[in-house]
Amino acid sequence: MLQSLFDGILVGSILSLGAIGLTLVMHILRFANFSHAELISMGAYFTLTLDSVFNALSNSLSSKLPMLSVSVSLIIAMLCALLITGVIAAIIDRLVFKRLREQAGPLTMVFASFGISLIIRNAIGLVYGLKSTHYNGDIAFAMMLSSDPLLLVKADQLFILALTLLVMVSLHLFISRTSVGFALTAISENPVLAQVNGINLAAMVRLAWMLGGALAAIAGVCYALNNQLSPVMGRDLVLSLFAAAIVGGIGSIYGAALGGLIVGLASSMALLIIPTGYKPAVPFLIILLVLYLRPNGLFGEER
Repeated sequence: MLQSLFDGILVGSILSLGAIGLTLVMHILRFANFSHAELISMGAYFTLTLDSVFNALSNSLSSKLPMLSVSVSLIIAMLCALLITGVIAAIIDRLVFKRLREQAGPLTMVFASFGISLIIRNAIGLVYGLKSTHYNGDIAFAMMLSSDPLLLVKADQLFILALTLLVMVSLHLFISRTSVGFALTAISENPVLAQVNGINLAAMVRLAWMLGGALAAIAGVCYALNNQLSPVMGRDLVLSLFAAAIVGGIGSIYGAALGGLIVGLASSMALLIIPTGYKPAVPFLIILLVLYLRPNGLFGEER
C-alpha cells in the first residue's frame, strides 16, 4: 500500500509536468494536440545524445552526483535539451499549426497533430533504434525506508521528486510574480480581452509552445530515469496526459498539476485490485468519470 502510494506520487509528478504544457496549448488554441506527448520522447532522446557528447568532450563531466546514477553531463544535457525541445515545439507550431489556424478548423489541427506525432515517433525509432535503453548501465539499488509496511525507494526517485517540485515552484513564481506570466495567464483566460489590453497574442502563443516543450522534455528525462528510454514513451503516456489535463480542467495550470497526481495515484493504487495488463484503461476510465460528473474538470470554468 505504502509502496503503491509512493510510486503513484512519483509518476503523478512526472505527468504533471507534461500535462501543464498540454493544457496551456489546448486552452489557448482550442484543439487537442496529440503530438505533445512525443515532445516527451524527443526531450529524453536529445538528453541522451547530448549526454554522450559532453562525456566525450570531458571525462570530468561523467562524474556521478553523490548517491545518484545521474552525472553532471546529464544535468547539463537536460538543460540544453529542454531549450532545444521548446524551440522545436514553437517551430512546429509556426510551420504547421499556425497555417492551419488561419486556413482550417480545430478538427484539421487534431488530425495534423496525429500525423506529427507519428513522424516524431518514427524518426526517433529510425535514428536510435526500436530497442529500449538507459542513460547509463549502473544498477541503482533501492533503500528501505520502512519495513512494515515495506517501502523501497531509489535515490534517483528522490532526485526526480525534488526536481519536479523545483520546476513546479519555479513555474508558480514565474506565472504569479512576473509580467510575462500575468500576460500568459490573461491570454489563456480571455484572448480577446488580453489583446485589447495590448498583450501580443502571437508572442504568448510562442511562449506557451516553448514552455510546454521544455516541461515535456524535463518530464521525459524524469520518466526515463525512473523507467527507460523508448521511442514509444509518448504513445504510452498520451492518454494519461490528457486525463490529467481534463481532471484538472483545461487551461488550469494548477489543475493540471493536481490532475497529474490524481491520475498517477489512481493508476498505481488500481494495481492493488486489478491485473497489470488493465493499467492503461485506468486513465480512460478517469476521463469518462470526470466528463460525466464535472465536465469542466476540478478547476476549469465554463466558457
